[in-house]
Formats: sequence, C-alpha cells, structure tokens
Amino acid sequence: MIDSTDLIAEARAGDQQAFERLVRPLLAPAHRLAYGMLRDHHAAEDAVQEAAFKAWRRFSQFRHSNDIRPWFLVIVANECRSVLRGRWWRTARFADPPEVGSEPAAEVAASRTLEIEGALATLRFQQRLVVCLYYYLDLSHEEIGQILHVNPGAVKSRLHRAIENLRRRVDTSPEELGDV
Repeated sequence: MIDSTDLIAEARAGDQQAFERLVRPLLAPAHRLAYGMLRDHHAAEDAVQEAAFKAWRRFSQFRHSNDIRPWFLVIVANECRSVLRGRWWRTARFADPPEVGSEPAAEVAASRTLEIEGALATLRFQQRLVVCLYYYLDLSHEEIGQILHVNPGAVKSRLHRAIENLRRRVDTSPEELGDV
C-alpha cells in the first residue's frame, strides 16, 4: 500500500490519479462543510468541485505536512466565501415547501431546523465556519485550529461566541444548540 507521502510526491509531480486518491476521502467532509456554509446542496457540490479543481491546479505549491485535509478544507471554505460574496447569491432564496400530510411533530421539527439554519446564515463567515467545522465535520478544537491557523483556545472562544450569537437569534435552550 502506498502511503500519503508517496501519493503527495506523485501528485506534486502531476499524477492526477494520485491526487484523486488523496482527495477522494475528503470529498464527503468537504461537501458537509460547504453545505453548512451555503445551505444549498447544488451550490455545495459546485463549491467542492471548484475547490478540488483549484487544489489540483495549485498542488505543486502544497508544502504542509502529510495531511492534506486542513489545506483542502481551507480551499473549500474560501470557495464558499467567494460564493457568498457573489452577486447572484444575494437573490431571494426559498426553502422547499413542507410535504402535504406531514405529521405536526415533523413540521415543528422542520420549522425549528429552518429557524436554526436561518440564524446560522446570519452569522459572520468566520463564526459560521467554526460552527460548521465543529458540528458538521465533528473536528476537534486542535484540528479546527490547524485549519484556521489559530490555537485551540482561540477556536473554543470563537465557537463559544458563535453559539451565543445563535442563541440570541433563536430563542432556544442550550441543549438544542449544544454546548462547547
């Protein structure tokens, strides 16, 4: 079995298959991150695809450790930032209508989810990013710090502020939003 060091060296040399083998396991977490940031599956797919293309074009510049995950997730996050800054993103967007005949409890849960997602969308980019990395990708404070280039204490502080902002926007109990 080839280790990641060999795959990185081969990808740097222009081997597309080696690059694909490195990136393929990262696509699902990258999509979760992009969806958390953009709240749209199609836009998330496009952002991950564009991030993978940019990563491939710039892979010869990769100078980090043998773990490309933080590097790739930064590219995905930056692509999401570009999408969110785009003029077409600011147009009216509507949630899917509720299914006819759905149960009242399911409607309440769906409504609550939309409320929390709406509040998440109002957070500043950096706060939304730290929330998505922590809750959507289940990354540790150390891993998030590596991605954001800050220490774990700063990650915990940013996450705490983001959760407090969400709580202010959504009248909810700490159990619903989780504790840091």
